Amino acid sequence: MKENLKLPLLLRITIILLFLWLSYFILTEFRNYLYPITLGGLFAYLLYPIASYLERHHIPRILANIISILLGIAVVSGLFFFIYKQMGLFLEDLPSLKLTASRNINAIFKHLTDITGVETPQLKEQFKQFAANMLSFSGSNFKSAFGATFQTVFSVGIMPVYIFFLLFYRNKFHDFILMVVPEEKHAIARKIIDEVNQLVIHYMTGVTIVVSILVILNSTGFVIIGMKHALLLGVLAALMNFIPYYGTIIGYSFPLFIAIFTMGSPQYALLVVVQFIIVQFTENNILTPNIVGSHVSINPFMIILAITFGGFIWGLPGMFIAVPMAAVFRVLGENLPELAPIGYLLGSGGAEEHSITREKLTRIFRKDKK
Repeated sequence: MKENLKLPLLLRITIILLFLWLSYFILTEFRNYLYPITLGGLFAYLLYPIASYLERHHIPRILANIISILLGIAVVSGLFFFIYKQMGLFLEDLPSLKLTASRNINAIFKHLTDITGVETPQLKEQFKQFAANMLSFSGSNFKSAFGATFQTVFSVGIMPVYIFFLLFYRNKFHDFILMVVPEEKHAIARKIIDEVNQLVIHYMTGVTIVVSILVILNSTGFVIIGMKHALLLGVLAALMNFIPYYGTIIGYSFPLFIAIFTMGSPQYALLVVVQFIIVQFTENNILTPNIVGSHVSINPFMIILAITFGGFIWGLPGMFIAVPMAAVFRVLGENLPELAPIGYLLGSGGAEEHSITREKLTRIFRKDKK
């Protein structure tokens, strides 16, 4: 019986570092090729329930896939058309917003000078420049921001093709994996495939539902507060929630800027902060746990690292892709002994004794009463 060859520690570390460097090189060098395919895979999982439903009702797979993709394109096109029209109204209002921002900054610094007795003209000018830069949109800037290079147009345009073939050949990919894996490991391979499929489907559909609900909550909240361009701000803030943790903060940063510098009273900024806290609490404690569920099961630190790394190599698409990809690695780690350390590192377990739970809080309050 042959013993497993054990390499020296330094050589093993070198091989791991070389593998990580090679992976990083491939991900960055071929980003324009890889991220559209990966996004296409995620959207194929999102549209799979629709295509599967149509197939179960005796619609041929080709036609079912085309109908599903056309529905997806219609929803996305409608969303972008709405944003485009609302952004046009925002651009028309820019001159008055800039004027209001300049007046508000003067009023803020005058108030600070009255309190402290210290004048800071340079700092005031820097704030004015910052506000001007944040509001320095024009028709040409808008077109260049929402316009695209040939590569971007090609990547977006080819994505429906990827989605169609990923849906059409899904059984073929399943059989290919089983052909590659040794026959004695077919059971574990099928288990991994089923878990990954269920995980990504639940994640994509769950996140989409959560974002749709947040569109209503954010927009309604901004309308009640009395914010300018409430619908545009509400939709943009909600869409950023496709990125966990960072999304709500990024999404609410611009509404907060608008409230501070372009509204007539500081109470608007306070109300935006209050709404942010309410929405964040609702999303983290009610919507995501009950709609997305515990299918991802990755600890928050690893999610933050994954999102940061995804954004570093692929920008916003990478931040969106990072969480489901990390969850796939967790599934692999939990089912393959050689990857068990990775599964343990990514998983949510391992720190239960230090976690704050309802039972622990109940015991603490009971001791205080005694």
